[in-house]
Amino acid sequence: MTSKVFSRPFTQQESISQEAIDAAIEVLKSGRLHRYNTIGDELSEASLLEQEYANFQGSRYCLACASGGYAMSVSLKAAGLKAGEKVLTNMYTLAPVPGSISNAGGEPIFIEINENLVLDLEDLSRKAISSKARFLLISHMRGHLVDMNKLMQIVEDNNLILIEDCAHTMGAKWQDKRSGNFGLAGCFSTQTYKHLNSGEGGLLTSNDAEFMARAIILSGSYMLYERHGAAPDKEVFADIRLQTPNYSGRMDNLRAAILRPQIKSLEKNIKRWNERYQLVEKKLREFKGIELPERSIEERYVGSSIQFRIPGITNADAKAFLEVNKKLGVELKWFGGDDPSGFTSNHKSWKYIEQQSLEASDKILSSLFDLRLPLTFTLEDCSLLSEIIGECAEPFLY
Repeated sequence: MTSKVFSRPFTQQESISQEAIDAAIEVLKSGRLHRYNTIGDELSEASLLEQEYANFQGSRYCLACASGGYAMSVSLKAAGLKAGEKVLTNMYTLAPVPGSISNAGGEPIFIEINENLVLDLEDLSRKAISSKARFLLISHMRGHLVDMNKLMQIVEDNNLILIEDCAHTMGAKWQDKRSGNFGLAGCFSTQTYKHLNSGEGGLLTSNDAEFMARAIILSGSYMLYERHGAAPDKEVFADIRLQTPNYSGRMDNLRAAILRPQIKSLEKNIKRWNERYQLVEKKLREFKGIELPERSIEERYVGSSIQFRIPGITNADAKAFLEVNKKLGVELKWFGGDDPSGFTSNHKSWKYIEQQSLEASDKILSSLFDLRLPLTFTLEDCSLLSEIIGECAEPFLY
């Protein structure tokens, strides 16, 4: 057993910048935390955030809302999902994705994944035909992008409405196109462990005017939609404003003020995450029996976490592997457990959904381990934790 110990916390994020702190203090001093509490023609912090994130994303419209999960739910509703309709989605994802489908009144149909942790496109094609589903909510889970060219061909062939969950791919690209710009809408999270940090929060982007008008009214704009920073023209709202209910999922000015300065640092931080990812990836590949996903040269990813597999590991050994790493300070997550643990769960524990047979993916998840790479880790930290993981894995490698 190695004598090395890792002492850094895996949930510690970098400090909020002084610029963001100052902006938040200004909002607090004003007392005007609600996004529509403005004077005259001024734009609120939330509206300015919408403008700035739309510019970053390269989209026409943006809506700041309460969470990434809310962004997904409101997207499905604004896109016309009807109660009981089927929605195709990944089986490998986190609970807010099927939760958002349920919240919008839909029923998830899970698509298998392959060993690179992306959608099995053959399974997607089969189920798109057999289910007659109109919607695909793709989760770019843990930052892994499927071949988006092939995906879009399936979307086109089956006349699917594509909504992208980009909680783990903010700033990522396939070829030269940003994640979130392939379908009707892109949904982003600003929860603490994502790429922008406001504790909780979400962003929704689209180039479709009527869709975004419905989303804005659904989010709880009352009749104040003209105060949004990246919204369609008021004429688009003429009928939609009276036909669309209010679901109250707005972002407030305090969170928006914290987020705006962070957009300026996002590209720099993507490089920093990827330095850490690539170092850990290289070191783990040195251990025969540890397998990592292969990534396409067309993918420009954001490596804020890394996943690896130990094929053939039993459930008992997987739990033992987790425990021995934990004793040495390395917090791994395992997606093979049927009982949810913290943020980690799989389809077998989502009992509000009709259970589905996903044997190929279950086998992959049974050997899959997950590791956060916060920017508070130095490259030396990443090297050390890679060595600990590799040495702890040796008794379990086949």
